[in-house]
Amino acid sequence: MKTLNQFSSSRPALSASLALLTLLVGHAAYAANAATTAVQVDDNSFRCIRQMAQVRHFYVDNLLGNTLGTLMAANAPQGAVYPPGSVVQLVPTEAMVKRESGFSPATGDWEFFELEVNDKGSKILKRGFAEVNNRFGKNCFACHAPARTPWDFVCETGHGCEPIPIDHKMTGALQRSDPRCGVAAPESGDTWALVKLRTLVFLGWLKSLF
Repeated sequence: MKTLNQFSSSRPALSASLALLTLLVGHAAYAANAATTAVQVDDNSFRCIRQMAQVRHFYVDNLLGNTLGTLMAANAPQGAVYPPGSVVQLVPTEAMVKRESGFSPATGDWEFFELEVNDKGSKILKRGFAEVNNRFGKNCFACHAPARTPWDFVCETGHGCEPIPIDHKMTGALQRSDPRCGVAAPESGDTWALVKLRTLVFLGWLKSLF
């Protein structure tokens, strides 16, 4: 039989375990309900990228409020399927959103977006699959397709995606200069990184003419 002191000393660990169990059960129930909820996406679905949750060099959100589930998938070492409502963004003007289950089995229920952003907010320019290209003219879904398994189409180094001519310094500079966030928060080298990026985009556009 435990002594009073032994029982008392075990109470914090027991309470923590119960709290974790409650959180996981609640999350499972939430996820089951969200799987059948239609994900509504409009201009107002997208916000300042730096107000989203950062995961390594990209940002995530969840339009259904299940940010915990999205973060769990993004940080799963062996990959995981993202929950409905997940938003993944590397740069402010491009996004992918996990729609409700069955929305598009071929794309893992992801929908891709090209955005126009300014200090007033976001505007969806294009959405879909074959219709949406990145700033270098390459189809977003085609680039992400090699990461289907086990990464649920989310590209990172080592996920098999087609490489793009842009590094983390450039994407970081774009994130820190997102006009929806108000005053920019530049780091050393951001100006030069943006100049290089604009040059690459211009050269890509010029090449497409010939």
